[in-house]
Amino acid sequence: LQQALFHRQAKGLVLTENGQLLIGPARRMQAALNEIELTAAGRQTQIEGNVRITASVMFSVYILPPVIADLREKEPGITIDLVATDSSENLLFREADVALRMYRPQQLELVARHLGDLKLGMFAARSYLDRAGRPETVRDLLDHPLIGYDRNEDIIRGMQERGWSATRDWFALRCDNHAVNWELVRAGCGIGFGQVALARRDPSVEQVMLDLNLPSLPIWLATHQALRQTPRIARVWDALAEGLVPNLS
Repeated sequence: LQQALFHRQAKGLVLTENGQLLIGPARRMQAALNEIELTAAGRQTQIEGNVRITASVMFSVYILPPVIADLREKEPGITIDLVATDSSENLLFREADVALRMYRPQQLELVARHLGDLKLGMFAARSYLDRAGRPETVRDLLDHPLIGYDRNEDIIRGMQERGWSATRDWFALRCDNHAVNWELVRAGCGIGFGQVALARRDPSVEQVMLDLNLPSLPIWLATHQALRQTPRIARVWDALAEGLVPNLS
């Protein structure tokens, strides 16, 4: 455009006056290009090509690999980009083609299917419980090192909503990566939170059987409605649904 669109400052870039005038048309151009891509992708007929899946770190590490391996064996023409993140990738702008969400998507342009609900519990390594003892009451939990989040306050808020005066200091080990937290549990570092269905497949881990009234996490499969009937997207959608539903119970 042969114009200066940004000023460089110590904290980064800011729009010039010309940049501010052009940002609206540029965003509309981006939206139009995205609509062209979605429409074209929705008209494809071959069960070949790339599919970008986004899912939580826990799902991506512990649940999805065998599902994807089975899909690739049956459909070698489909390649997969797996985005392991606990943030929400934008389906409307093709940051992902298929998403696994732990909430119901609200955008009208999306098609979603509720696969089931993940039950949560508190767990520890059997070796740790054999050594340190098994808590018999909620109060007993405070006699054990608890594993929780660092900057994420979801666990603390959830405890406080249930009448526990939880603070960050309650947790002896803190990390915002769910997979790391689970490995800390498995290694015998203390007691932490996890998925019941995942723990049942691990004989080294034991559930702490207390009446904690923990919530369940809904699992939703979602894609853009323009892509839902695209053969490769439909095939991945079906494979994920078939492979994941048994892992939720």
